[in-house]
Amino acid sequence: MSLKEKILIADDSEMNQMLLEEILSDKYEYVMAKDGTEAVDILEKNEDIDLVMLDINMPKMDGFGVLEIMNLRHWISEVPVIIISSESDVDFIRRGYDLGASDYISRPFDLTVVRRRVENTIMLYARQKRLVRLVEEQVYEREKTNNTMINILSHVIEYRNNESGQHILHVRMMTDILLRRLIEITDKYPLTETDISMIASVSALHDIGKISVPKAILNKPGKLDPEEWEIMKSHAAIGDSMLYDIGMQQSETLMNLAHEICRWHHERWDGRGYPDGLKGDEIPISAQVVAMADVYDALTSERCYKKSFDHATAIKMITNGECGAFNPLLIQCLLDVQDQLFENMHTDPRRFDYRQEAKRLSDEMLEQKELMPNNRAHSLLTFEQKKAEFFAEQCGGIQFEFDHWTNTVHLKDWNAPVDQREKSMYLTEWNDVSLLSEKDWLALREKLKATTPERPEVKMIVQIPVNGEYRWQRLTVKSLWTAKHKEYAGVLGHFEDIQDEMVRRGEEAFEKCSEYSVSHLLKDLSRVFEVVRLVDPKTNENLELDKDGKVITTPIHCYEIWGRNEPCENCISSRSLEGKE
Repeated sequence: MSLKEKILIADDSEMNQMLLEEILSDKYEYVMAKDGTEAVDILEKNEDIDLVMLDINMPKMDGFGVLEIMNLRHWISEVPVIIISSESDVDFIRRGYDLGASDYISRPFDLTVVRRRVENTIMLYARQKRLVRLVEEQVYEREKTNNTMINILSHVIEYRNNESGQHILHVRMMTDILLRRLIEITDKYPLTETDISMIASVSALHDIGKISVPKAILNKPGKLDPEEWEIMKSHAAIGDSMLYDIGMQQSETLMNLAHEICRWHHERWDGRGYPDGLKGDEIPISAQVVAMADVYDALTSERCYKKSFDHATAIKMITNGECGAFNPLLIQCLLDVQDQLFENMHTDPRRFDYRQEAKRLSDEMLEQKELMPNNRAHSLLTFEQKKAEFFAEQCGGIQFEFDHWTNTVHLKDWNAPVDQREKSMYLTEWNDVSLLSEKDWLALREKLKATTPERPEVKMIVQIPVNGEYRWQRLTVKSLWTAKHKEYAGVLGHFEDIQDEMVRRGEEAFEKCSEYSVSHLLKDLSRVFEVVRLVDPKTNENLELDKDGKVITTPIHCYEIWGRNEPCENCISSRSLEGKE
């Protein structure tokens, strides 16, 4: 058995597949897919895929379709996905993250970026998988016991009234799905993970009272007469009484939930249910959800008195009120999760029980720890949102992103030709970017050290080389912090060209030379700029203030100050002095 991690590369370009394999060398095993349909097929047949590198624009099924299926089948929580695309549209990238992608790598590929992000993503999920396995060992025994008891109960029900033994398992699974969607769309019912787990578990007891109903009534193929119907309805109250006979030796919360579900899972939102005619939220939410799950499975299953309905018909009958009245919020939940229900109803519901619980517990444990350097995916979506908001406020110029965890910087120069617009690199020092002078870099570093999650923004005026010419830029920088632990994570930045504005300021300053002394002028300008010099290109004299505020003169060509060997093509000083000798 190979010890190498296995990567699925889904891209319709054979060249891109070969390029990625070359970049990642022989460190991994590779499986190739030329379209989304083939990628899904490979994922279905291979449980040992450690990472998917997914192109979006593919034939048959695009990358978004693959992500949607991975969500529907619960693969996305165990197999990380890195999107590989030349698309740079913010909405495009955001949709990928919304569907569960862990990272995004733009083309053309940068060797260092690809290697680093693949290593980091696999490392993060490997850590998650190890933790899941450890938790699974603890959860499995507990879940195995629960499932054994549920299976026994399923067979009792099956023996008594010829219902499928899958009914209880289906109700349990559907209860869990509906409750999780409910807490996503409203905070009206403050349910915890523990609450959801307990409600789903005790939903198995909802029909235990049917043990007291004669088999002739349970299995009657035709419509029940009024007397038989009253006997059938009695199972709700009888089941409740059976639980009281057990006593409260078990968890009080668990037993209370069991009482609610057994007694009230046939109540209706409009008050026309039984046994107590409760109305609206007088019915505990636990009983409301189990009631909907019970009705859906009854509709989609064959019974002695009816044929089964297909999924779409069952959904329509419930939402149209043909099967009783339900909480409008639960109707919305049912519509939201109907595709997931259809998928899961065609899968053995025993398959995911302990695995999903183990995954939930491991996620909980990870979130309780401090966010380590390799937990990049946990905050990635938050950062992408901040990036989108930040860059949306800017226009053109040069943008950059520094990732503290991978120590990489990604530059995008909107003024450069398309094939030279983007550049990524691994840094040893920030000034490896070769944009900022050493003095500006040191000043920026000190300003960034002073930022906080509450005050993350820094602004500076600097000069950087643009197409061989030094130009004035307004640098806006925003530090990024993890949402939960307030840990520094990286930097976003934007250079705005203000060359014309600075030329205009210089011209205005020289116009004031006749009104103010040179010393006064230099002091005024020092309030705006960190470095102020007055250079006369005619006499090659440089005027500036010393540490005591006195004007000193230095013979030097102005272009030498910038490390050049000849005058600039667009000399600000010459333009400012034209006509003012």
